[in-house]
Amino acid sequence: MFEAGDIREWRGHSVVDGGDHKIGTLESVYVDTATDQPAFATVTVGLPTRRRLAFVPLFGATVGPGYLKVLYDKRLVREAPWIDTDGELPADAEPALFSHYELPYEPGAGGERRLARR
Repeated sequence: MFEAGDIREWRGHSVVDGGDHKIGTLESVYVDTATDQPAFATVTVGLPTRRRLAFVPLFGATVGPGYLKVLYDKRLVREAPWIDTDGELPADAEPALFSHYELPYEPGAGGERRLARR
């Protein structure tokens, strides 16, 4: 896995799936508040007149020259929970995001949010 500081430098680069199909452009990185490790990224997807930010897990992601490769298929990412380009993920939407990718979800020990944008 790469450090959160390193991946922020990739903002604006292509995000591709395992078949090297371009999903979109890396916008932001969200870290797991319990571990402070990169957990999800938002990817700019959609038509120029209707852009949105789709979430994709960073588990198993790899970086290359000018791209970030994720383990998830382009179609799955494009169907994932999303926010407007100027929006935020509400805390009550986090469980649905994890569920979309069939990942376990547990809020923080004190009930705090699981993800934080960095």
